[in-house]
Formats: sequence, structure tokens, C-alpha cells
Amino acid sequence: MSVTADVASKFVFEEADIRGEIIHLDQSSAEILELHQYPPAVARLLGEFLAAVVLLSTTIKFDGRMILQAQGSGEIPLLMAECNSELEIRGIARGAAEASGQDFASLLPGGTLAITIEPRNGQRYQGIVPLEGGNLAACLEHYFENSEQLATRLWLTCDGSSAGGLLLQQLPAQLVSDTTQRSQQWEHVYILADTVMDQELLRSGQELLLAHLFPEDPIKLLPQRSVKFQCSCSEQRCLDALASLGSVELEELFAEQEIITMDCEFCNQQYGFKASDLAASEDNDPARSQH
Repeated sequence: MSVTADVASKFVFEEADIRGEIIHLDQSSAEILELHQYPPAVARLLGEFLAAVVLLSTTIKFDGRMILQAQGSGEIPLLMAECNSELEIRGIARGAAEASGQDFASLLPGGTLAITIEPRNGQRYQGIVPLEGGNLAACLEHYFENSEQLATRLWLTCDGSSAGGLLLQQLPAQLVSDTTQRSQQWEHVYILADTVMDQELLRSGQELLLAHLFPEDPIKLLPQRSVKFQCSCSEQRCLDALASLGSVELEELFAEQEIITMDCEFCNQQYGFKASDLAASEDNDPARSQH
């Protein structure tokens, strides 16, 4: 069975307290990576971040958006991937056009990785771990070890266009209560998963990949969810951002230029506004027109 593009596929082991997720990103990751002329190594790294943020979003229950953000002292000052509850993704590597590093350690040395959950309702949560371990998967495993206290393993890859990922996580005891048996099951599963090849994550269909990795383990594959590239920028958001500057600063800006342009660094969409646009926006907003 061939790979199904741009999907997140959950699965559970029927005789062990272990769950997993397989991610395939083709069109969505390609669209994001084609928006900017990133060096090949940067494109591959951003692709891994996109795969990872989808894996985390489907593993942690929330309604809102998740942001996976790395800040280092090397050639890439900031690398970010976002995914919301509808599995709409976007990402950017800021200041990476001239980066010459060829791997994770050289592109993002000595920094931190922040995992932020911004729910539509409720309190914002952020977890931070150091950028250590030699790759993104190792950093995220360290995060789960310290925050979730659940045994978790990840495998991530990107060829500069398509991206893929696999996550395994041991669940609290339900099917198996014996500690020794649980440890043996977990070791058995992640040793088999650790044989996965990059091309399998990118090209193999979900059912075929699971059958290849775990030929003797009963597994239930749950319904797939689609993933797509969707930027959250909009004309109204840009208008709101301009309005927040205040009337004095806006008057000074429009005195210098007839049209103020705002660019979205994620999708390269450009918005242009005249003074009349802001006035019309305020007239249509009862909350503002009262002030």
C-alpha cells in the first residue's frame, strides 16, 4: 500500500499499554519549505520540526495551537513550527538564508527548545528543554522524560520536501500491570521501531510500515486525520496590529507614506493599508468606535 500524503495516523498495541503515531507530510511541508529559499540542511531541519509539532499536537489533548520553537546562538536565531487543533501547520526558520551548518548541532548550538500550548480557553503552558542530544528527537524525548514522565521515543526525518515521523509512548498500566512485563514489552517495541529507515517514514504506507516494523504484534490503526498548510495571518489581524500602535504614531506613519505595507514572514502574504482602511475598520467595530 502506497503512502497517504499529509496525514496523521494513530495506532495502539492491542496487548500492551503502548500507543503510537505516524506522520506523513508531503504537500503541506513542500508548500512551507518552497516559500523561502532555505539551504538544504535548514529545509530538512524545519521539516523535522513540522513533523514533530504534528506528532506532539496529536499526542497532547488541547484545543488551540501548539508552538515548537528553538532559539540558539548559532546561524539560526529562531526556528519555529506551529500546529493547531485542526492540524493546520506553518513554520519558519528566521535568519537562515545564509546558514552553512549541515546538521542539528551546528545550526542550533547552545540554545533552548520551547514547547508552548496556547488554548483557546484556559491558561497558556510552556515547557523548556536545552537543545542537547544531537537531534530534535532526542530533545523531545528529554522533554517527555522530565515533564510527562511517560516513556516516549521519536523518529523524525525530512528530505527537503517531504517529512515524516514516528512516535511511540508507553501508557499508564491498564492492560498489563506487571512491571517486568511492561518493561519487556516497551523494550521489544522500541527496539523494533529503531530499525525504521528514513525512506520508510517518507514513502511507506501506514499499514505496510506497521506490518514491517511489528510483524507479530496485534495493532489497531485508528482513523487518519488530514494535515494541511494554513497560515493564520489575515487582513483584519494586520489592521488590529496597526490600530494598536495608537493614533499619534499612525498619523506619523501615514504622513511619511500613503500606504503602510505589512508582510507575513510565514507565508509571504503582503497587506497594504491606507489611512481610510483603518478608519473604516474602526467604524465597523462598535467597541472601538465608542472610544
